[in-house]
Order: sequence, then structure tokens, then C-alpha cells
Amino acid sequence: MITRRLMLAATIATAAMGAASYAAAEDWKTKYPELTFALVPSENAADTTARWAPMMDYLSKQIGVKVNLRIVNDYAAVIEGQKAGNIQIALYGPASYARAFKVGAEVTPFAIEVSKSAGKGYYSVLLVKKDSPYQKIDDLKGKPVAFVDPNSTSGNNVPRFEMNKLGLDADKFFSKVVYSGTHENAVLALQQGTVEAAFNSWDSETSSNLMKMETKGMAKYSDYRIIMKSTQIVNSPVAYLNGLPEDLKTAIRNAFLNAYKNDQAAFDKVYDGKYLSWEPVTHDAYKPVVDLITFVDELKKKS
Repeated sequence: MITRRLMLAATIATAAMGAASYAAAEDWKTKYPELTFALVPSENAADTTARWAPMMDYLSKQIGVKVNLRIVNDYAAVIEGQKAGNIQIALYGPASYARAFKVGAEVTPFAIEVSKSAGKGYYSVLLVKKDSPYQKIDDLKGKPVAFVDPNSTSGNNVPRFEMNKLGLDADKFFSKVVYSGTHENAVLALQQGTVEAAFNSWDSETSSNLMKMETKGMAKYSDYRIIMKSTQIVNSPVAYLNGLPEDLKTAIRNAFLNAYKNDQAAFDKVYDGKYLSWEPVTHDAYKPVVDLITFVDELKKKS
């Protein structure tokens, strides 16, 4: 009888826990009937939408509510959107996440991109045309150069940091600093002759923004040379709002961290088959980038 009573009590407790969990899920679904996932595109908006559409379908199915893609013009819009609570999940660049942290955005990184060729890191490179006379950055003194976005890691902050180590101030060294808005546009500015060089992101010889552009017929990889490459930068994080319900954060984490396993086709479409997965990450991985941003801010004060 005691055993039966214990079993009955355990069954009732388990049912109660299940009911409580279900109720909690229904509560957050009432508050968050839809979620917004935001990113800054490295290519045009139409291609970005097509690239991410299957992933949005996958995330919606896994999390249990519709996940909408929001393509924004710059990282500042991502930061402000998360600070305002309008963007629940965002794919940041490392520097833009560090900037979000520094300005007090209540967000937490939980997943990091992992590429097949370079692992959890990538590089900032300075591209020139293959037939140009430029062999090193010193050769570009007094020339116009394309940067990407003020909050871009590989397209602005790391280049300025690396140049400072060489005793160079980008705003004084180049005749003009052009902010292109996207990595693609930086290459196009170089291609069209608007600038003589362009900073960009690069994983390896087989994985980069330039290689992606070649795949789309927008540029030819062999038409360009790299004349400067940074030390490795930690890859981009996905971050969510700290104030989201814990059950919702768990659902979001599980969906992202299992995306490669659960829907490889959708994941491969996002990354052209060049990435392995999203893996767990914490703020600690980005502390060096926060230090970098602090350094860049100090440089701006002195200029």
C-alpha cells in the first residue's frame, strides 16, 4: 500500500510539474506570440532574405512561435532595437556585440558561428585589385579606402587597431575613408574604382565574403589580392534579451545549437555549406573585443 501511495504521489507530482511547465510555455507564448531575429546583411537585402528564409521556418517550428527576420542597415540599429526590446534575438558582429555590452544593452551571447576552415575565428583583410601597384598598406598613403560600418569588427575596428600598431591613423593616412555599409558594397566600391582598397572579412582561401560574391557572379576571387591580414578575431555571436522568460531562452538556445543537426539544409543555405554549426558561447569569449572597442574609442578621443 505504501508503495502504491508513493507511486501515486510521484505520478501526481510529475503531472503537476508537466502542467506547470506547459502553463509557463503558454504564458510566454501569450506575451511573445512572435519573435524578431535581426542581422546586418553582408549582401543585398533580397539575397539575405532568401538565404535565411528556410532558417526562419526552422526556428519558428522549433521554438513554437513565428520568428520574423529583420534586416537592418547597421549594427547601431541592432543595438538600439535590443535595448528597446523590439528585437529579441540578434546576430551580431563581435565588435557590435562588444559595443552593445558597453552601452548597457541587456543581452547575452549564447551561440557562436563555427566554420569548417577556420573554426571559431576569422580575419580582417585589406583587399586591392590584383593588377594594382599596391603591395603593402604603406603604398596606400593618400588614397581613398573603403571601410564597412563604424561598428563592424573586420570592416572598421580591427583595421584601425592594426593600423595603430603600425603608427598609422586611418583618417589621416588615407585621403578618404568611405563607409560602404556592407562587406559586399566595400568590394563593389573597389571593383568600380571608387576606392583603391577595401577592408573585408575573410575565413580562408575557400571561405570569405569575396568567395561568396564569386559564387553569385558579383566578383572574381582571383581579381583581388590581400595585402594585409589581422590576427584572428573571435566569430560572431547570436544574443538574446536577458529579460526573456527562461523557458523561452531555453527553447531559443536549443533551436540554434541543434540547427545543423536538425535541419542541415537550412543551415547550409545560410552559410553556403562553409560552416559546421552554432556552438555554445559566453560573454567571456568577447572580453578581448570589449578591450579592443575601448581602445578604438580612446583613439577617437585623441583624433
